[in-house]
Amino acid sequence: MTTLPLGETTPFSDSPKEECGLMGVYAPGKDVAQMCLFGLLSLQHRGQEAAGISVSTGKQIDYEKGTGMISNVFANERLSNLKGINALGHTRYSTTGGTSTRNIQPYVIETAHGPLALAHNGNITNADKLRDELLAKGVGLTSFSDSEVLLMMIAGAKGNTWAERIKNTMPKWEGAFSLVFQSRTGLYAVRDPWGFRPLSIGYFPDWGYAVASETCALNTLGCIKIREVLPGEIVVMNYEGVNKAPGMKAKKKTAFCTFEHVYFSRADSEWDGQSINSVRERMGAELAREAPVEADLVIAVPSSAIPAAIGYAKESRIVYSSGLTKNNYVGRTFIQPTDELRQLGIRLKFNALPYNLEGERVILVDDSIVRGNTSKALVKLIRDSGAKEVHVRVSSPPIISPCFMGVDMGTYDELIAHRLEVDEIRQYIGADSLHYITLDGMMKAINSKTTYCNACFTRDYPIDVQAFSSSKFKSQS
Repeated sequence: MTTLPLGETTPFSDSPKEECGLMGVYAPGKDVAQMCLFGLLSLQHRGQEAAGISVSTGKQIDYEKGTGMISNVFANERLSNLKGINALGHTRYSTTGGTSTRNIQPYVIETAHGPLALAHNGNITNADKLRDELLAKGVGLTSFSDSEVLLMMIAGAKGNTWAERIKNTMPKWEGAFSLVFQSRTGLYAVRDPWGFRPLSIGYFPDWGYAVASETCALNTLGCIKIREVLPGEIVVMNYEGVNKAPGMKAKKKTAFCTFEHVYFSRADSEWDGQSINSVRERMGAELAREAPVEADLVIAVPSSAIPAAIGYAKESRIVYSSGLTKNNYVGRTFIQPTDELRQLGIRLKFNALPYNLEGERVILVDDSIVRGNTSKALVKLIRDSGAKEVHVRVSSPPIISPCFMGVDMGTYDELIAHRLEVDEIRQYIGADSLHYITLDGMMKAINSKTTYCNACFTRDYPIDVQAFSSSKFKSQS
């Protein structure tokens, strides 16, 4: 095997940072904490910096939290003391800020109506204003987290039930929020009226319910009758069953996140009622129709680009083969402390297979290019392994704008497609050719009647983000 040489670029900083993963289980009589842990492990790809699980005993909410990968946080039987009727879990990638324990979710507080916990995926774009309003009322806050603001607003809201308090507060929130609230007796799944982030519920074959950011986690737990929480919907899971509570009317023009199809969701999940794997294969096939090239084999940047590469190979009738391997056990936090470790991490992350690449004209399929560092390093790695030509194909359009809805894609200056034209990017990464799928081609592959958010490709944001883009407010969701 040929290993990627040491250098200044680092693949770890060159992909959109996963959002966060939410997991909730309501199953009295079951080991809800362990079930929640299994579900969270299926969502590890959505957040790798910290994790937490809270459990309601019916009288109080107990919790365990920690930094690191989920399996490390909950090692040494750390869940053995968490027994109850429902559980709430969260795995986190912070878009900004640190990973101190106070920022790790679920957030748990005591209120006049009993204990309440929250797990949040998304960004609230008017959080500055909402925070100032809370402070003016004398409400104490411990951080600049928008998630904490949501929790404190619900704690002080009007209403006779938690569902009513959520309903009365939702219209004040702008931006992306998929939420799960936990009370002593139940769970409350909430999704913003734009539908930015995924959230689904499922039923256990015997008795009980679960809610998760992705259907793969619900399938892992053996759930049946899985469905998405609708935009603006509030779903209550308690001893009365699963019931829909009054929420908000869905926006006429929804804003589902396209990047769930492109990159974030696991291939065995469903989003907007469609198989993620199938959509990615269709993206690859459409890319092959838009940007054909004479070559000997198609390879993928592992692992989220594999379905697109397979789709490209099928459509172009060029052999699909393995060209790169990826060490999935090198976590992002492992390589962060020093430059020396980051450089060592490059060699740990990717290896090439010279016996498949030597003397070949190679098509390298990736799902996105953010800063360009990974692409540059991988093209060089493939050339050093003996490839005659390297043609790069990308199954999403050029990313020209940051996301303010809960995805860390970097700033305008960090986005290579914001600064350079496509041929300039080709020269920078050292490819013989470079083509991105068109926006129309990507949406044709998604093939949905739902309206999607493509702001990172178009600068056309579905809500006003001007104030948030210059805000000091930091999302911890």
